[in-house]
Amino acid sequence: MAEIYEKIKQFFKKNEFRIALFLGLILVATISFEAGLISAKNKQNSPLVIEKITQIKNLSSEGASGSLSEAQNSVQEAKDGIASPNIPAQNLSADKQNCAYVGSKNSNKYHMPTCRFAKLIKPKNIVCFSSVEDATTKGYLPDKGCIK
Repeated sequence: MAEIYEKIKQFFKKNEFRIALFLGLILVATISFEAGLISAKNKQNSPLVIEKITQIKNLSSEGASGSLSEAQNSVQEAKDGIASPNIPAQNLSADKQNCAYVGSKNSNKYHMPTCRFAKLIKPKNIVCFSSVEDATTKGYLPDKGCIK
């Protein structure tokens, strides 16, 4: 028994620095972890809330045959309203649907009203064209992404 005790004593004397370093690291890690837990308990963060506004028309059960296309149109109109939240979706689509082609006062390109670039034009900047000739006489060029 005394022999085992002597071996343990020699081991600790030989590795004294390494043991102290290891215990110090464990102590620092424990204190840091506890400090993080205490500071997290003191912070009361409010939850992050993301609101997504959608407007979908109610479809009647009588029009079941055309309901898929109507539903797709409703979803597209809702997306238009989300893309520009300060502008009601009904006013935005009504302005652009009355035009065969639309352009912007700030650009020299014209688009189809259903084009993704046309949907980015602010209502106050919309310029309506009745035909391609009308747009070209006013100095507008076709957008290569919409009109081919």
